[in-house]
Amino acid sequence: MVVRQETHPGTGADSSPPEFRAAVASMRAARLRPEVFCEEMPAPQRIAPYAAALTADVTVDGTDLGTGRIILLHDPAGNDAWDGTYRCVAYARAEIDLDLVTDPMLAAVGWSWLTEALDAHGAEYTAASGTVTRVATESFGGMSDEGGSAQLELRASWTPIGSAAGLDVAPHVEAWGELLCTAVGLEPVPEGVTAIPSRRGQRGR
Repeated sequence: MVVRQETHPGTGADSSPPEFRAAVASMRAARLRPEVFCEEMPAPQRIAPYAAALTADVTVDGTDLGTGRIILLHDPAGNDAWDGTYRCVAYARAEIDLDLVTDPMLAAVGWSWLTEALDAHGAEYTAASGTVTRVATESFGGMSDEGGSAQLELRASWTPIGSAAGLDVAPHVEAWGELLCTAVGLEPVPEGVTAIPSRRGQRGR
């Protein structure tokens, strides 16, 4: 996959700290399932001095079932709200069955998809926060034959924890990819089986 690095005007990507460049390189090393088509996107420039971002769509049999993005922010001076110098910000949206919208446990389950994916991929983190939103759409009048639709939207952020060797963001990106796949209803990859990313899912590498 290709990751674009963004900085505040005048700084230039080449002037980014070596540790941030290494963290972005680890984003490129993330392995995603073949159903996940991931590519670069412009990163926000006003939240932190340095940022890199990815966007992804989950496609099955030619149909887009979900979409999302993940952004890595870095402020060398630290940020009290982050409890660190890095922050992952993620978004995921997936089509779900209309009858699930009224399930009182849906939001909690949606949040657990993220935390369980982070834990499963060994992505250490702290200070996680976010929201889960259920959206239902019904059609009337001349559009009534189109039926209803429903989506689940998750917005989250967390502070990734690095080691003495630096920050490895790949597990966090892979957990985000798993969140997208779980949200659209894909079966998990069986234990002991490694998903081999398709060229489409890793375009640009």
